[in-house]
Amino acid sequence: MGKIIGIDLGTTNSCVAVMEGNEPVVIPNSEGARTTPSVVAFMDNGNGERKVGAPAKRQAITNPKHTISSIKRFMGKRYSEVTNEIKNVAYDVENGPNGTPRVKIGDRQYTPQELSALILQKMKQTAEDYLGQTVTEAVITVPAYFNDAERQATKEAGAIAGLDVKRIINEPTAAALAYGLDKTNHDQKIAVFDLGGGTFDISILELGDGVFEVKSTDGDTHLGGDDFDQVIINWLADEFKKDEGIDLRQDPMALQRLKEAAEKAKVELSSSNSTEINLPYIMPVNGIPKHLVRTLSRAKFEQLADSLIQRSLEPCRRALKNSGLSASQIDEVILVGGSTRIPKVQEEVEKLFGKKPSKAVNPDEAVAIGAAIQGGVLTGEVKDVLLLDVIPLSLGIETMGGVFTKMVDANTTIPSKKVETYSTASDNQPSVEINILQGERPMAAQNRQLGRFILSDIPPAPRGVPQIEVTFDVDANGILHVTAKDKGTGKEQKIRIEASSGLTETEINRMREEAKANEAADKAEREKIEKVNAADSMIFQTEKQLKEYGDKLSEGNKSGIEAALTTLRTAHASRDAAAIDSALEGLNAAWATASQEMYNATNGANPADGAGFAGNADGAGQGQPAGDNVSDVPYEEVK
Repeated sequence: MGKIIGIDLGTTNSCVAVMEGNEPVVIPNSEGARTTPSVVAFMDNGNGERKVGAPAKRQAITNPKHTISSIKRFMGKRYSEVTNEIKNVAYDVENGPNGTPRVKIGDRQYTPQELSALILQKMKQTAEDYLGQTVTEAVITVPAYFNDAERQATKEAGAIAGLDVKRIINEPTAAALAYGLDKTNHDQKIAVFDLGGGTFDISILELGDGVFEVKSTDGDTHLGGDDFDQVIINWLADEFKKDEGIDLRQDPMALQRLKEAAEKAKVELSSSNSTEINLPYIMPVNGIPKHLVRTLSRAKFEQLADSLIQRSLEPCRRALKNSGLSASQIDEVILVGGSTRIPKVQEEVEKLFGKKPSKAVNPDEAVAIGAAIQGGVLTGEVKDVLLLDVIPLSLGIETMGGVFTKMVDANTTIPSKKVETYSTASDNQPSVEINILQGERPMAAQNRQLGRFILSDIPPAPRGVPQIEVTFDVDANGILHVTAKDKGTGKEQKIRIEASSGLTETEINRMREEAKANEAADKAEREKIEKVNAADSMIFQTEKQLKEYGDKLSEGNKSGIEAALTTLRTAHASRDAAAIDSALEGLNAAWATASQEMYNATNGANPADGAGFAGNADGAGQGQPAGDNVSDVPYEEVK
């Protein structure tokens, strides 16, 4: 069995890790960084090169409409659910088929799954470069509070990227694995407080004898580092509007500059009491360039972000209540996610749990490490570890009167299977509609619809007589499969929840093929750049050699090299890989002939003597004739 990599597909940054021996290893990317910005950029209005990670993030200010960040916030969502998120991004998001959000690039619409797949492809490539082998299997993490649609969308993104997603696991659970792998002999109750770039989760777990059991989980999928950035952006924009009467948020380039400045200020305020935000030439007003210069203190930032911090504490209280534990019974509080570096967040967490949070794990890498450990569990590399996770939200169906009837309660350990029998609501009812829902509200309309299907051809019978058996099967990924069966006729109808993500199996397959084609194109582009660089190096070396040794060459050989050099220069300018290959071959052949002549001229030898090109023209023995007239040199053996 090949390696199963662990991927933390984050809102702002992603990370990949793998088990090497008995240790999880975080894999640096091609830029040498251990985390990769979850950013994708399309050049030339979507018709040119695509960049992923740091190179994409670096050009965001000059290409705001085609630089996609925080796409995780749109995964598995309906367009109607992301209207607030759309206001905070510089790129265009449109209402696509099935009411799903699509990102407009040039004349094409991209699904969030396709864009996430590009980030996953980068993670896959990073792992393949490190391992020296093809990677096809992965464990991918999601926020614990992701619903079924969001989990399904993440699996689809993996499939498009060419990955067989062996398991979807919750981010705080993965962090607990990273924390507790070497502590399996100690019984502990831990809380994992995970405040990432776009989502917040809290999970309460019990660890002991290699068992990681999640007791409860809660969270907010609309709360994260992006929101802390946004309060700074809004403050800066409001200050500028107060002075100049112009809202910088309406200009994509200015908004992108505000985003970068806000993120930098937030990071600086974790270690400093104040920071200066200096954005020269942010916007012309009446033809006069205006600058934005403000000093933001930590106290002011904490005041701006106070409501966000308070929002993170309420799910903690609910999770503690649902776990049946009090804050004083928690042995360790683990902080995960870059936003937990904010001092005020740490202070409030300490106040809530009555103990200093642990710094035992790297908040940026713990989730990917946990995913890699889970991959190791699946391959058998990691033994004596059992992970018992839970579903975050209740699952059920709509029953008579529009009531939400729960089939599987929140915080039920997965995998889980539940069977209930229902009947018809009226005489001779020919069919029943099964409306599948997820949430905690009492009425069906107040919860999220995951899908619906119809079980038809029920034989005529009085109300309440037909027996409709409904089975809810939640797999280890937290993804739901539903079956309805008429016990009288044996007729069965199944559904794999896919309508909620808006992608059919056919669409996923098409996107996978497109991603493969694009991957091949990207590989060809990389190879072409390598050839162009090789040609550039050869041109430089040839020019240098001609200057140094041109007078030692015959006119015929020299003109042959110069002609081949001209051909290579033309091929280099055209950037045509085949032409470069041919030109390099021609120049190498011209040099091979010339090098023989140079060697003969230097050593006074005949070509018939079997002499080859002396690669070091000024080495020992220069000017010595070749052949049999070689003097014996006395030597002493060194012992």
